[in-house]
Amino acid sequence: MSVTIYHNPRCSKSRQTLALIEEKGITPTIVKYLDETPSENELKGLFAKLGYASVRDMMRTKEDAYKTLALGEGTVTDEQLFTAMSQNPKLIERPIVVNGEKAAMGRPPESVLDIL
Repeated sequence: MSVTIYHNPRCSKSRQTLALIEEKGITPTIVKYLDETPSENELKGLFAKLGYASVRDMMRTKEDAYKTLALGEGTVTDEQLFTAMSQNPKLIERPIVVNGEKAAMGRPPESVLDIL
């Protein structure tokens, strides 16, 4: 089993999710996404694995950059949202846990148990 967590060590939910994975005896690959920003293609892959209906479901819509860049406007395309996240990784909701072809958002942390 190859598990990856897109992690922000300053986020309590991210830390709780990582601890939960480790309690299951799994040593995940940790991607500190603020330092190792995912490319647009990586973000598209994560979106597909998450199975969300909207790209905004994987975004932190309360971040200043979301408002500053006017990403809530109805005319903003999915492509523009992926570009914004790759250029402003704080916009990516966290933590995202990936196991094979499945992914889950660790909000709440227990929600990742379904894919482990």
